[in-house]
Amino acid sequence: MTLLTSEQFAVAQKVKFDTLFGLTTKAFEGVEKLFELNLQVVKSTLAESQENAQRALSVKDAQELLVQASLAQPVAEKALSYGHHVYEIVSAAQGEFTRVAEAQFEEQNRKVQSLVENVAKNAPAGSETAVAVMKSAIITANTTYETVHKATKQAVEIAESNFNAAATAASKAASQAAAQASRTAKKATV
Repeated sequence: MTLLTSEQFAVAQKVKFDTLFGLTTKAFEGVEKLFELNLQVVKSTLAESQENAQRALSVKDAQELLVQASLAQPVAEKALSYGHHVYEIVSAAQGEFTRVAEAQFEEQNRKVQSLVENVAKNAPAGSETAVAVMKSAIITANTTYETVHKATKQAVEIAESNFNAAATAASKAASQAAAQASRTAKKATV
């Protein structure tokens, strides 16, 4: 069994720093996308608020005011769209972090298995039981990791499915509310 040489240590450190800086870059890209999205939302909301205020101030009677109520649908749809965009940005960043974590785990697992094999080759006679216990512990840890990983993946898929179902339901509800407001406004003008 050999210890790391200074060259191997330097290479390992470089890989770790590259990974760290890569993840930091991805995190900042996600923050930048969120900032840009929020900036767009603020700009469009201000413009729409100004336009809606001008329309509301130009209303001549109550019937026209009811027609203004039909503006709620686009606002609800935009809120859902915003939530979906935020979800996509966060999900993409989380996916990148997960990919890197899995690669790191696999690399460390290979190193540990190599170490155990090296120890097994150089172990004194009579230590087969200890080597077998180490191998069994590694297999158990890997099995546990895979089980947790699969369960986490399923939970993420279920959460994503629930998010999409909620967004669809909210969109339908907003459309129905806007349609009802429009029918009410038409009845009031008749």
